Amino acid sequence: MTTTAMVEPAQGVRSFLNSSQKLLIDGKQVDAASGETFEVIDPSDNSVLTRVQKGGEEDINRAVQSARKAFEEGPWHRITPSERGKLIWKLADLIEANLEEFAQLETLDNGKPLTISRAADVPLTIDHFRYYAGLATKVHGETMDISVPYMPGANFLDYTLREPIGVVGQIIPWNFPLLMAAWKMGVALAAGCTIVLKPAEQTPLSALRLGQLVCEAGFPDGVVNIVTGFGDAGAALASHDDVDKVAFTGSTEIGHEIVRASAGNLKKVTLELGGKSPSIVFPDADLDLAALGVANGIFFNQGQCCCAGSRIMIHKKIYDELIERVSEHGKGIKLGPGMNEETQMGPLVSKEQQDRVLGFIRSGESDGANILIGGNVPGGSLENGCYVEPTVFTNVQREMKIIQEEIFGPVVTAAPFEDLDEVIAKGNDTEFGLAASVWTQDINKAHKVAAGLKAGTVWVNSHNIFDAAAPFGGYKKSGYGREMGVHALENYTQVKNVIVQLH
Repeated sequence: MTTTAMVEPAQGVRSFLNSSQKLLIDGKQVDAASGETFEVIDPSDNSVLTRVQKGGEEDINRAVQSARKAFEEGPWHRITPSERGKLIWKLADLIEANLEEFAQLETLDNGKPLTISRAADVPLTIDHFRYYAGLATKVHGETMDISVPYMPGANFLDYTLREPIGVVGQIIPWNFPLLMAAWKMGVALAAGCTIVLKPAEQTPLSALRLGQLVCEAGFPDGVVNIVTGFGDAGAALASHDDVDKVAFTGSTEIGHEIVRASAGNLKKVTLELGGKSPSIVFPDADLDLAALGVANGIFFNQGQCCCAGSRIMIHKKIYDELIERVSEHGKGIKLGPGMNEETQMGPLVSKEQQDRVLGFIRSGESDGANILIGGNVPGGSLENGCYVEPTVFTNVQREMKIIQEEIFGPVVTAAPFEDLDEVIAKGNDTEFGLAASVWTQDINKAHKVAAGLKAGTVWVNSHNIFDAAAPFGGYKKSGYGREMGVHALENYTQVKNVIVQLH
């Protein structure tokens, strides 16, 4: 790949990387209690971008105390819903004013193509905050007619209040760092909660920059706190007895740990976890649309999507043709540094993730699956980064790890099917249930498959379509609770019933 399209980091990005990155606690930029920092790595070449504070249990304690004070004593609970909405909208405006800076930070930190950060990650973040800015004034209860049969003739007014749950701990992943922060923060702020946010240690930069804009927007001290660090910080947040709710996006394995950690004070928990999503293609599908859509469903964001279409199920009548088309799309993808505007697929987020994905590929080979394309680390100028070629497996069997386990990389398996009921059963034959896509021009078939699949989201003739108003979450071991839309408010509020006897 040529370097003519390489983008130099903007002045604001360079200044940010060259400055001391601190925790945000009680409205102030502070050092970690331990005084320790850690390196943030550019996965395109494994160079050091900057260093950030290594927060731990003591910092989590300080952040939770700050959030509790802001919730109970500060001005936050006295601010009207309309004022909350204005603050969230102002935050969205500030992100929009710094769109290029956020896009570059996300690309440098995560590795994804700059074109994607600009067109998807940051605009979706802005839209998400604006959606919840509007929803802040729509958090309301209801009135009910009650009978009370053991008090004949008595009159009652029964109404509910929907109140903020309190202090929430939010632990976000590294695949969409800024957008996942928005998914968590937007609804919590709209509901009137206060926040302790713990970003992934691999990708802390956009969250730290977001914290600076939270202060600039004028949120009261302690409403949003951000602690960077490793798993011990996340564990301290999940188990903290003064945290009322924890929201986690990440692996199913860590999800189990979050649930166990939450048991102490029985805090509310929402989990958005792993997936092994099927892309099901019927012979009447628009094959041009399906081939491109299925390829994008797995190769988008380097395959590092919890809802990636990592299992392609193709009707036997079109199997050979479609898998050839998908493979051609994969072979045509331009790999390279995310800061090159010609790049279509960047590196994986880290050397650890690269090794994990390569381990799955070698496992598939040893189990007898056939690699149609990819399967290796590209050479030349890319060999020092965390790259993996787009990979397509055929001749796969149900018991293989590459079929049953989440790979979280640009690796897809393909298998034929014959019968509609058969493919629904195969689509459900996994412990996950996050998403799926169905490709057909038969509306009856589309509805039947969508109803039969045990998945939180089913796309028809599309994949990876998101909107702030559309709820997202999983069945089975893909988690519980929903992100986005009005449904997410249920996770951050609790209902109080008030019964008044009228005389």
